Amino acid sequence: MRRLWAAIAAVAIGLWATPGLAQEKLAVWWTKGFYKAEDDALLAVIKKYQAKTGVKVELSWQVAPEMITKLTAALDAGAPPDIAYADAFNLQTAGRWAFEGKLEDISDVIAPLKDRFAPNTVEAAYLANGKTGKRAYYAFPLKQQTLHIQYWKDMLAAAGFKENDIPNTWKEYWAFWCDKVQPAYRATAGRTAFGTGLPMGIDSIDSYKSFLSWVDAYDIELVDAAGRVLVDDAKVRQGLIEALKDYTDIYLKGCTPPQSTGWKDGDNDLAFNGRTVVMTPNASLSLVDKWLDDANNDKLGADQRAQGRKAYDELIATSAWLPKKLSGAPMVSRADVKLGAIFQASKNKARARDFLKFLMEEDNLRPYVESALGRWFPVTKDGQKSVFWQADRQRKAVYDQFMAGTVLFEFTRNYRFATLDRENVWAKAMHRVVNDKVPVDKAVDELIARIKEVAN
Repeated sequence: MRRLWAAIAAVAIGLWATPGLAQEKLAVWWTKGFYKAEDDALLAVIKKYQAKTGVKVELSWQVAPEMITKLTAALDAGAPPDIAYADAFNLQTAGRWAFEGKLEDISDVIAPLKDRFAPNTVEAAYLANGKTGKRAYYAFPLKQQTLHIQYWKDMLAAAGFKENDIPNTWKEYWAFWCDKVQPAYRATAGRTAFGTGLPMGIDSIDSYKSFLSWVDAYDIELVDAAGRVLVDDAKVRQGLIEALKDYTDIYLKGCTPPQSTGWKDGDNDLAFNGRTVVMTPNASLSLVDKWLDDANNDKLGADQRAQGRKAYDELIATSAWLPKKLSGAPMVSRADVKLGAIFQASKNKARARDFLKFLMEEDNLRPYVESALGRWFPVTKDGQKSVFWQADRQRKAVYDQFMAGTVLFEFTRNYRFATLDRENVWAKAMHRVVNDKVPVDKAVDELIARIKEVAN
């Protein structure tokens, strides 16, 4: 019997050493986090998963600007990773790749979890497949963000105003920052600063997210629930004319920096943190988290850490879209739900599904989302109930904004709008007005023509 067991052990050792039966591997591509803590949180999940399963997770970090390009090349070569997450995946390619049949239907993983997700989160992953003519869960929602308003309370006070002086009606709100705060601050402080920092750069995601808030304020529906484009409607055209004029007038009256037409993502953060603008729309807490990061950075001097703490705790306000729509109805925030995916051509789809299930467990997902200092908001109901979101007034403002309800972007109903956003047809229309000096109605007609050309 001892000889028999010895022979079995020898065979087992030989089989394990056979290349075909080597340790199972899972190829994971992930966008590097904004903070080191985000990466550490994901690494902790991977370490737990490897210990539980014995699977070797081959993690490839990707920088955000290059991720989609590398994923596209891998797909074209027929060698995508088993599972991937990219910050811009939902904004640029998820809908198109689902429509083209390049993404794996993971409804078997997502549907059983559906009740765990908050409203207008998992819906962003329910994408159309042009080959089957049906929708399914071709992606997984991981986290989300939305557009906030942030302003310096001390700069507002220096201009002679209090927070309760800020109007909550649309026209009066923007006139307040431009016609009252800006001149009063300049006169008092003796330095040039702008009432607003409105992103207008063609290479800026912030610029089209900001402008689409103007579209919402004017109650413009660009696409219906079935994905049909509505820009032939005369009311839609007129609404776009009024919204574009409203947005560009702020620039033309000198209420946002001249450089804002060339801003890239993050440049409005720099202008705000450099205190050259009093307020700016921003698509996450990244702007204010810069100061929290400073406060927690033991490599900085005590004075700089204290300055960061004071800015985060006292000087910067984060709010939802305070002004109401032109109709008087409250503004509703757009949820930018970040997605990951498994690909049709992935080599280890079964294990990718298993890893996804593990990642989506609340004990794994919550620490990962919270590691970003509030830059991302949870997509799960339990994650949103975490005390983390009540810990300070910045996070509480984000929590309150999401609890008030959200809507999704046009590309979740018609994936071709992602192409329009990527081209930034919205900022191009702005540039036609402020740089090329064409009439607003002509710029809108050009915009409508491009929308119809791409999205119909």
